[in-house]
Amino acid sequence: MTDAKPLPALTPIGENSTPIWGMTNAERLRRLARAEGLPEQGGASDARLYVNLDYVFDPVWLRHIVTLPGTVVMDGGNLVMAHLIGGLGPEDVAQHRGALTIIDYRDNPQIYNRQLRKLDCPFIERLTPETRRAIERKSYFGAYKGVTDLLTKYLWPELALWLTRGAASIGMTPNMVTAIGAALCVYATYLFAYGHYWTGMLAGFVFMVLDTVDGKLARCTITSSKWGNVADHGVDLIHPPFWWYFWGVGLGAWGLALPGQAFLWVMIAVVAGYVLQRVVEGLFIKDFGMDIHVWQRFDSRFRLITARRNPNIAILFFATLAGRPDIGLIALAWWTVISLIVHAVRLVQAYAVKRSGRPITSWMEEA
Repeated sequence: MTDAKPLPALTPIGENSTPIWGMTNAERLRRLARAEGLPEQGGASDARLYVNLDYVFDPVWLRHIVTLPGTVVMDGGNLVMAHLIGGLGPEDVAQHRGALTIIDYRDNPQIYNRQLRKLDCPFIERLTPETRRAIERKSYFGAYKGVTDLLTKYLWPELALWLTRGAASIGMTPNMVTAIGAALCVYATYLFAYGHYWTGMLAGFVFMVLDTVDGKLARCTITSSKWGNVADHGVDLIHPPFWWYFWGVGLGAWGLALPGQAFLWVMIAVVAGYVLQRVVEGLFIKDFGMDIHVWQRFDSRFRLITARRNPNIAILFFATLAGRPDIGLIALAWWTVISLIVHAVRLVQAYAVKRSGRPITSWMEEA
């Protein structure tokens, strides 16, 4: 979308009474259009975005096609959506195929989703009562980040899908889920401070799952909001150092309190390492316009295990299982320092590539 190309007006085609995520397909489409700032009535421009309500598609399709006047998306012989100008309508597509860009979903076209850090062929499916559940599943997994940690990627997607469906069915908003999760996050911090590690990790686990649910609920029901994102990401950003500090405080209840100087150095490594790693990530985004974890394949793979909350909790879990939560905290500190060094080296390497005159692009965009 640019100033030189006015946004097309949304024009739904047909009707479809089958609900998806607790709403009609027409309502879902209207929410998608509002999120992209599309007008529902024609303005000065004659551009139109025609969308077939027989189909449901990943939101990335709409964001992609809105930027491409004269582009038509087909599912074999069926029109899914068309960004048409010059007074053309869906009935004119067959006659003007030579002047239009035709994208057939069955050819498996690949689109890079910068927001979710992944390259794939976003789903397009015909919506019927029989396909609704399968489409909701595709919609849910389509909202997953392609580059994230091991636990989020592999451990709880199915549980989070079940909870997301349940939340949508009873009309819960993403902000409600975020609020419940934030309360559990604070409760886990309290439990860690008194050495109640197993109960605290249980509360933390539910919080971490809900941290996935609120984002997926927002994306699947098209109800993302500025303040919801601020609240969600604010909690994510702030709480980890508090968890690790109060975990150290709670070691006294196990008779494993670290000596004063050792505790100080561990906290410096954990807190300073966490803050500096976030600074490195922020500098990469500022100077190169993308997340550091999508630069090269190594970076995406390292994101699976880098010293963020979820991998760190895994370290503490296995150490506590062995009866040594103190060693777990020390290991977490070392892993934080190692991860910081890796990220700092990658940032320096990126600056070197830039100085050499070569572009910094994501391996996903090059694939």
